[in-house]
Amino acid sequence: MELEAYVRGLPKAELHLHIEGTLEPELMFTLAERNGVDLPYRSADELRTAYEFTDLQSFLDIYYQGAGVLITEDDFADLMGAYLERAHADGVRHAEIFFDPQTHTERSIGFETFMAGFARAQQSAAERLGITSALIMCFLRHLPATEAAATLDAAGPYLDRIEAVGLDSSEAGFPPGLFAGVYAAARDRGLRAVAHAGEEGPPEYIRSALDDLGAERIDHGVRIVDDPDLLARVVRDQVPLTVCPLSNIKLRVFDTMADHNLTALLDAGAAVTINSDDPAYFGGYIGDNYLAAARDLELSRADLAQVARNSIVATFLPDDRKAALLTELDAFAR
Repeated sequence: MELEAYVRGLPKAELHLHIEGTLEPELMFTLAERNGVDLPYRSADELRTAYEFTDLQSFLDIYYQGAGVLITEDDFADLMGAYLERAHADGVRHAEIFFDPQTHTERSIGFETFMAGFARAQQSAAERLGITSALIMCFLRHLPATEAAATLDAAGPYLDRIEAVGLDSSEAGFPPGLFAGVYAAARDRGLRAVAHAGEEGPPEYIRSALDDLGAERIDHGVRIVDDPDLLARVVRDQVPLTVCPLSNIKLRVFDTMADHNLTALLDAGAAVTINSDDPAYFGGYIGDNYLAAARDLELSRADLAQVARNSIVATFLPDDRKAALLTELDAFAR
């Protein structure tokens, strides 16, 4: 079996994916026309050429602008449905998907709109494609923690559809500890916890996410190699790292894929997973990320199967579903 077929057939989970970051230029223009929204670009191709980023903030500026076309329940259903189709084609059996409610509520679009759209598409994909999914509600860390707490309160009627809380947006200058209170409140309401840390921020942010927020997974986490003691702890406890290789290159965390430390993390025994982050902006969905890492970092098929295994173990799925997926993975990778 050639490498691309192997990668796309490998049963896997995706754990670091922002649904707003799957908004392809073509769909953005379709929704802009549907909703009478003017875009500062003449075509999808012109918009795509703007995706040359120098850091995280330069990306976020365009990311939040693009989200402005998402207005109706149908828009959110179309967005979610398009992602789940692509994920299914890449061998994803289960996805745990970030969404940013504050990006929408600040535009006077309520939970009832986007949650209904997401749910419709998730149910349809589960029935038609067999791909399951869960939602992780992220707090925007560049906004005050009081606004995160208000968002958690607003989500109250929908908590049965939300698996966990997360922390995203601009990392530098916004340490995880600022959100310890709202994370504690989320745990009290039965939600799991993950957090972005160690992408642009220092290893201390990873430690804070673990200790102050109770994060069960670290999203990105690539700067952990700068703190050997912390890396040893994460390896010992098998804390999953949801690494996004193409994103890291696009946002200049690493200059080239050959410079990426994913192999070093795997060699150290870390529970590394491969994910796509914001694939519409970063040039590749999860299969493309696996392929780029395999080719440029010379990962073996056994390495790729281990990454897929890590992704399934790291999900918030019940143990019996994990076991079934691991059995399927072992049969495929044999």
